[in-house]
Amino acid sequence: MSFLKNVWYQAGWGDELEATPLLARTIAGIPLVLFRTEGGEVAALLDRCPHRFAPLSRGRKHAGGIACGYHGLAFNAAGACIHNPHGPVSRALSVSAYPCLERHDMIWLWLGDSERADPALIPDLSFIDRTPVTAKSHGYLATAADYRLGIDNIMDLSHVDYLHPNTLGGGALTKAKATVTQDGGTVQVAWRIDNHLAPPAFAEHFADPGAPADVWSIVKWHAPGVMVLEAGAAPMGRPRSEGVNSFNLHVMTPETARTTHYFFANTRTFKLDDGAYNQGLQAFLCTIFSGDDKPMLEAQQQRMGEHEFWDLKPALLSIDAGAVAVRRKLEDLIAKEKSHARVA
Repeated sequence: MSFLKNVWYQAGWGDELEATPLLARTIAGIPLVLFRTEGGEVAALLDRCPHRFAPLSRGRKHAGGIACGYHGLAFNAAGACIHNPHGPVSRALSVSAYPCLERHDMIWLWLGDSERADPALIPDLSFIDRTPVTAKSHGYLATAADYRLGIDNIMDLSHVDYLHPNTLGGGALTKAKATVTQDGGTVQVAWRIDNHLAPPAFAEHFADPGAPADVWSIVKWHAPGVMVLEAGAAPMGRPRSEGVNSFNLHVMTPETARTTHYFFANTRTFKLDDGAYNQGLQAFLCTIFSGDDKPMLEAQQQRMGEHEFWDLKPALLSIDAGAVAVRRKLEDLIAKEKSHARVA
């Protein structure tokens, strides 16, 4: 299985490096170790010592970088050996380093040509930065499924009426006809329906939860697996400012061909200063994602086994338009990257 290389991947949340100084994480089949330099910047190295191939993540922080826990070789953030307790430092004692930075509370990693690692190519997720800490949360789920199944799950939100009927569902997304648009490298799917009951998670904030409402969900995908979801509801015929709205992030970063790092975040435009509500909402969403979505994605992968999606000849429905558009776009981007690599 091929993965895009000249693209930014989310490799973690910035606060993950508070819990552990050396974070081991495999991205697109490449084992990495993430850490902070003495200046607080994030660095990423291949998680394999060039001496006996021990994981550097099993080592320790060292002045200027990290030291291998097996024989003490130390490396800086650029991958150069800075200490060899057994003799001189040679050019052979080096390890691959990858461009890495923090933005929007996230750690971003570039696996391809470092000269092309332009931070301007990171999707604009500034809605996270604008939201106070009392109105945003984030999480992570290790998921034993192809990252493209996770993308399918978000690009086709009609599943909420069946997988989450008593929380995020309510029938609106099944009745609303999705509109799919493509703009450059992005794909967007929008569902809008008026005069319908709001999903329970939104209706609970209305004076009359059973009153008709206007409901919307809009998902925008950025390669390879970053999706921004705006979802909300307002009393029928009233402006969105009188309803409840949320902006959510769903990121599917491939670990291997059959496993995924599922990063998610939630922000909202209501109850901005209610920290207690925020904690409850975070627990609510984590329960849904871990108890509903993750098990379903993993069950899909188990049934698919080692087969590729198209090889199984899926019976496509009209609701698959957005997910299929993304799969085709990914295939095209990967094919073009391979072609350019062969020419180079």
